[in-house]
Amino acid sequence: MKKIYLLAAAGLMMMTGCDLDINQDPNYPTSADISAELQFPSVLSAIADASGDQMFNYAGFFAQYFDQMPEANQYNDLAELNIDESKDIFNRCYNNIYAGALMDIEDIKTKTNNTANLFACQVMRTQAFQLLVDNTSETPYTEALAGASNSSPKYDDGLTVYEGVLNELDAAEQALEGSDIITMTDPMLNKSLAQWKGYANALRLRMYLRLIDGGQSSYTSKVTALLAANNFFTGNVVWDVFSDQEGQYNPWYQSVFRLTSNHCAAYPIVSYMEYTADPRLGYAINPRSSDNTFVGQFPGSKQEPAIVGTSYKNSDVSGINYDVAHAMPIYMFTQSELQFLIAEAQMRFNNNPAAAKAAYEAGVAADFSSRGVSGAAEFLAAAGSWDAAADKLKLIYMQKWTALFMRDHMEAWSEIRRTDVPALSSYSAAQILKDATVYSAGDLIAPAVNKKGNNNIAMSMPYSSNSRKYNVNTPKTARQITDKVFWDVK
Repeated sequence: MKKIYLLAAAGLMMMTGCDLDINQDPNYPTSADISAELQFPSVLSAIADASGDQMFNYAGFFAQYFDQMPEANQYNDLAELNIDESKDIFNRCYNNIYAGALMDIEDIKTKTNNTANLFACQVMRTQAFQLLVDNTSETPYTEALAGASNSSPKYDDGLTVYEGVLNELDAAEQALEGSDIITMTDPMLNKSLAQWKGYANALRLRMYLRLIDGGQSSYTSKVTALLAANNFFTGNVVWDVFSDQEGQYNPWYQSVFRLTSNHCAAYPIVSYMEYTADPRLGYAINPRSSDNTFVGQFPGSKQEPAIVGTSYKNSDVSGINYDVAHAMPIYMFTQSELQFLIAEAQMRFNNNPAAAKAAYEAGVAADFSSRGVSGAAEFLAAAGSWDAAADKLKLIYMQKWTALFMRDHMEAWSEIRRTDVPALSSYSAAQILKDATVYSAGDLIAPAVNKKGNNNIAMSMPYSSNSRKYNVNTPKTARQITDKVFWDVK
């Protein structure tokens, strides 16, 4: 009953941030009728829905976890990079974040002076803008959320947005008064200010690393300070309000479960997990029905007869096990991702292999645990061994990519772009099909049918077509999915 109540309440309150005419129904609640304490779940719900539904789906293709099933066609555009503003893929995410979460945060600010409440709101505002920048680089920020007084806010560059919200986060934490406690309804972190501070620090670490790799080396000292303080959240940060009943499913599953023949596993993730004898392989990937083996599909290949032949069937590839997604929470930040980020930072900035090893192994163990899969210790003693790895940073990055599968695809895609791991293979799908020995297990593969050509993969999203329609300050030059975000300078 708790989950049902929370979903209903969050769905109702999320509508308060949109431009709706409520005068037709005098019983419909206005913003003034909803307290800050009850409005906060709508913020959490809107951001979770953006990252856990649409972003989860398209980033799953871009991270090469998913491909389009041979006998289905719903997501051919994603598999083949046939994406521009006209496809409207980013619209729902853009609307949920701006008209939903961020407008609700602005409304909450007018209703409470509680510094703990405002800090939690700022943590979510920071993550919301991080997601926006990681998709389109430029996004409205300094002039955004002014309502009718400025309906066409300018687009700010990604660096301005990243640094702006991080400064806001620092200010909100510095403003905390010792007597203030979180009073808002908080089904995500249960009103624990310590957990919210740990979540804020994890977001800082994630964003600092992107800033550093984007050329802002001054953030290195901030990373080492975070490592020294070691004040991070415990467990996973999840929006866990779903149940295995129609209307209450995980939103990604709710949107695809009537089309459950659409997703098959992509060749890179299957090849890497088989290469490392990873016991997590069967968690969300089904063996193909023809011979009970795991076979991933070459990205963007289902419409390329030279790759798949002329009688290609669903039974020829491994499907995604949708059963794990029915009531799956939306992972806002996993403990495994956090530990892998710590491991990387310990290696790169502290030159501390022992601390890095401990964090790396904790990251692997946390992911095994979250899936209910046994064998973490054995995996870490074999293919996942830290001591045996010649390139320890690559091991961290590859295991992070593995652990984010069916957890947080948007962060997987962002981390691929930041680290260039998995690397993009220099061999085409046709070349790998002809001679598999040229392929390094786990490497990304340019789609066989590639509407962008030239061995391209997705590097960002186009601007929202709704922004194009209604905001005259949307950049005149359309953003291509081959354009990089500001922190991706490699």
